[in-house]
Amino acid sequence: MDGVLVVDKPKGPTSHDVVARVRRALGTRRVGHAGTLDPMASGVLVVLVGEGTKLAPFLTAHDKRYDARVVLGSATDTLDAEGTITGEAPLPGWLVEEIERLATGGPAPRIEAALAAERARTQQTPPAFSAIKVAGQKSYDRARRGEEVELADRPVEVAHLEARAAGFDDDRTRAFLDVSLAVSKGYYVRSLARDLGAALSTPAHLGALRRTQSGPFGLDRACALSADRQALAAAVVPLATAAASSLSAAHLTAEGVLRASQGKRLGLPDFGDAPPDTDAPFAWLSPNGRLVAVGNREGDGYIVLRGFVESLVPGEPRGSGEDELTRRV
Repeated sequence: MDGVLVVDKPKGPTSHDVVARVRRALGTRRVGHAGTLDPMASGVLVVLVGEGTKLAPFLTAHDKRYDARVVLGSATDTLDAEGTITGEAPLPGWLVEEIERLATGGPAPRIEAALAAERARTQQTPPAFSAIKVAGQKSYDRARRGEEVELADRPVEVAHLEARAAGFDDDRTRAFLDVSLAVSKGYYVRSLARDLGAALSTPAHLGALRRTQSGPFGLDRACALSADRQALAAAVVPLATAAASSLSAAHLTAEGVLRASQGKRLGLPDFGDAPPDTDAPFAWLSPNGRLVAVGNREGDGYIVLRGFVESLVPGEPRGSGEDELTRRV
């Protein structure tokens, strides 16, 4: 069983918990994931099964989409609702007025200016409570010990960010701002909450988070973590399908399959159709559509980045060229 399983992770379990559940359900040790979700977050977790684990470097690079709730009026040490409150403050009067207007579809110019500044962001400071390593130790381990952690800014891109709703809690001491966003690898939505709060002159934290998309994989293809073994197995996207939907793709000739399987450098004659005109990694498919490798262009040739050994679907026909390759390999 090789491919990609899109899981709708519920709130509570860690990404590692999800991987462990899939391992038990499918009876295989070779399971990983492409992009961590915090325990408080829900939504799309791309789980990699069997040979699909080799796709991790390529799938983790995908942009991701989220729906998030930013709570205004209080901050926490972890920058989310699971942390300890580190600061509270009354909401500024102008912010109360803008939240009220935004809740009824009216203009909120200072909130919009804060969102516009975030859309233009190219560098972001990660949360101290993160898995980034500092001097060989994970940042969150040091932060939990009470150590001061300073993390370097990281490059990020914000392709989309808009407010969807706004309102107040029951006693109006806190407000919330619901946003949808599409961001690059390495972007922390918890940092968004912190930075929006700073721009709006109020402490803030992330109240809720749901990932709706990771690359081509969305909630429409996700299965529940509680699904039984049969349902989980049936939901696994085949390896070649997952690769071709995630990356550009080109078909190899029969001789190209052999050369790629041996890790050799390929040339244009080894492809049955024109490779994409890019230096980015792309999927190399056999004449019958099986995933042989992911490679990229290097100079005037093409090199294998990762090779794959994928079983044929029972009853799948082979061309005479692949029959010959089977004997030779």
